[in-house]
Amino acid sequence: MKNLNFSIQINAPKEKVWETLWNDATYREWTHVFSPGSHAVTDWQEGSKVQFLGGEGNSGMYSQIHKMVPNQVMEIKHIGEVKDGVEQPADPETSWYGAMENYYLTEGNGQTELKVTLDTEESHTDYFQEAFPKALAIVKEIAER
Repeated sequence: MKNLNFSIQINAPKEKVWETLWNDATYREWTHVFSPGSHAVTDWQEGSKVQFLGGEGNSGMYSQIHKMVPNQVMEIKHIGEVKDGVEQPADPETSWYGAMENYYLTEGNGQTELKVTLDTEESHTDYFQEAFPKALAIVKEIAER
C-alpha cells in the first residue's frame, strides 16, 4: 500500500470548506472527477458506516468514519466492496481493506489549507495523482463562490 498526499489552499473559512466536502450536493460535484454520479450514503458521524457508490448506485465500497472532528478532521477506514447493492464480507485480501483516506483542515491568514492523505495500491497511484488535484480544484472553486 502506498500513501499519497495532496494539499490545496482555499480562500474560504474552514467551515465552508467542510460543508463543501461533506454536503451531499457539493460532494457529488467534486467527486464526479472520480466517477460520474459518485455519491456517499452516510450521516458523516464518527463510527458511522459509509457507502461510496458510483452513478448506478449499486456498486462501490463501504467504509467507516474512523475519526471526525467537525471542521477539522475526517478519517475514513475502507473495509470492503459493494456489489449489486450488497456489501461483500470484509476480506483482508480486498485491495482496499484497511486503507485510510483522511482530510485535515487548518485555517490561518484568511485561508484554509485542505490536506488529504490516501492509502492506495501501487497500481492506482497514477490515477489518484491525476484525479485528486482536479477534485480538490473543484472543492476550492465551490468553497470560494
